[in-house]
Amino acid sequence: QKYGYYHCKDCNIRWESAYVWCVQGTNKVYFRQFCRTCQKSYNPYRVEDITCQSCKQTRCTCPVKMRHVDPKRPHRQDLCGRCKGKRLSCDSTFSFKYII
Repeated sequence: QKYGYYHCKDCNIRWESAYVWCVQGTNKVYFRQFCRTCQKSYNPYRVEDITCQSCKQTRCTCPVKMRHVDPKRPHRQDLCGRCKGKRLSCDSTFSFKYII
């Protein structure tokens, strides 16, 4: 799981997502995300590891993990290529095999 930056060239809308699924050890994206306005699917133009804002590490031992994501913000299943139309969401704790 990585963090991605998106841009819809048709609507000129930009968004970010902490639900970018890549091949392990690479930035090759498995699933596209959909623009909320025109519903066209896009790969992120930039992908990075989800890092702790305190220590700047991806896997840290900080007592309070300050990630550059908002865990309280709901995941938009209707715009996610991985879980769109599926019963379970990417933000659930279930294994990938149950999503497909």
